[in-house]
Amino acid sequence: MPERTSYDAVIVGGGHNGLVAAAYLARAGRSVLVLERLDHTGGAAVSTRAFAGVDARLSRYSYLVSLLPPKIVRDLGLRFAVRKRTVSSYTPAVRDGRPTGLLVGGGEARTRTAFAELTGSEREFTAWQRFYGTTGRLAERVFPTLTEPLPSRAALRATVDDDATWHALFERPLGEVVEETFSDDLVRGVVLTDALIGTFATAHDPSLRQNRCFLYHVIGGGTGDWDVPIGGMGALTDALADAARRAGAEIVTDCEVTGIATDGRTAEVTCDQGTVGARRVLVNAAPRELARLLGEAPPPPAEGAQLKVNMLLTRLPRLRDTRVDPRGAFSGTFHIAEGYGQLESAYQQAASGTLPASPPSEIYCHSLTDPSILGADLVRQGYQTLTLFGLHAPASLFTADTADNAATRDRILAATLAELDTHLAEPLADCLAHDADGRPCIEARSPLDLDRELGLPGGNIFHRDLAFPYADPSDEALGDARSAPARWGVATTHPNVLLCGAGAVRGGGVSGIPGHNAAMAVLEEE
Repeated sequence: MPERTSYDAVIVGGGHNGLVAAAYLARAGRSVLVLERLDHTGGAAVSTRAFAGVDARLSRYSYLVSLLPPKIVRDLGLRFAVRKRTVSSYTPAVRDGRPTGLLVGGGEARTRTAFAELTGSEREFTAWQRFYGTTGRLAERVFPTLTEPLPSRAALRATVDDDATWHALFERPLGEVVEETFSDDLVRGVVLTDALIGTFATAHDPSLRQNRCFLYHVIGGGTGDWDVPIGGMGALTDALADAARRAGAEIVTDCEVTGIATDGRTAEVTCDQGTVGARRVLVNAAPRELARLLGEAPPPPAEGAQLKVNMLLTRLPRLRDTRVDPRGAFSGTFHIAEGYGQLESAYQQAASGTLPASPPSEIYCHSLTDPSILGADLVRQGYQTLTLFGLHAPASLFTADTADNAATRDRILAATLAELDTHLAEPLADCLAHDADGRPCIEARSPLDLDRELGLPGGNIFHRDLAFPYADPSDEALGDARSAPARWGVATTHPNVLLCGAGAVRGGGVSGIPGHNAAMAVLEEE
């Protein structure tokens, strides 16, 4: 039960963004209550012993860190660290009837050679360097603005200070610049994948949702690097919960919020343990859930488009491309069926209501970079984890019926693993570990599973379509554009109810940015 009847701030949802907001507000001397539906904090950023009797703590849902600002880690005194991956990516392919692939990472010389061997010249490598040099400069300029009040579109464009880059990434479909810059289908696909993580779109989607997804994937940390959380993703949210509690925030789990009432000045939050008053309510849940709690009309439906799979192996599988050590190939992002043409075909099949014949996906091995998530015995025996993220698996392909959802999930999982097997010298199934009950150590989640388990609308990992990181005066949900919540991108139509989750402007990913910005908006108004 909550200890008090009223608080300065009640935070609905104990995911990482809600914990960031709680820690900042409590450190500023505000009374803070966090209410979490589940029996633990963390939301999608958790570590779980997923397999019975197996000492392996996997990042069950979200799994890599890029967008978390070092500022938040410093401000909150978090005991948390990430580790760089030595390889960026490996993409297997078959050229002229022989297995080959593209290994990116391990130094410029090795990467240059890999491009030349795959494509027959240095043209694509030169284009790659130029393209990612441009995105690197963009990241350096845009990332620091994410923890500042929202800039206007014109102000962000001035910050970018490169009209060609602005036009290419903010105004034209990403496919145009990809096709102008690169010639090789596989190289084009590797570039495009960052635009399709959790985003169901084509390279030429006129809505530019693919551009927005790409932007958030290349600006993290001011470098675009995607790093491995030491101890798994739960290490971050455990550190955040500790920081919030140390600062004086109260966290109540197993407490589902069922309603929010507000007159714009004060609010009441009703949960299954009673009702508490609040000066402000910060909602670390999707806009769909906020509308439900307020008794208002829901926003347009959001839809996720991914399959998430966790595995534990007794060993890494051997590759058909014998030039590449599996430890190198799987330590970065291992792209499967993600050529440019393959991605378009998979999208068109899924959009027509058919499971993709060759589902695109990407895999990485957390334990190669951070073995601490495995028990000592598993490490000694050479066990490894694999995390797979499947693309173009929209929620519309699944049905709410539990049995039908499971059957569809099993079919797309089988097709995804079969596609991986075409690049392996041995079936992946031969490498899977088994749990204490003799079952293979593999679990999969469809978009509907993520909706049911985490409240992600349609399984959308961003809660709704991502927005460009500037103020959009046409967004009516921002309310009074002069208010602090609107200036920080966390406003709703109610002055004292703020979004602090992924559905806020500049939300999405494991970042803590919406939590930070919601807390700043509260403190600025007082």
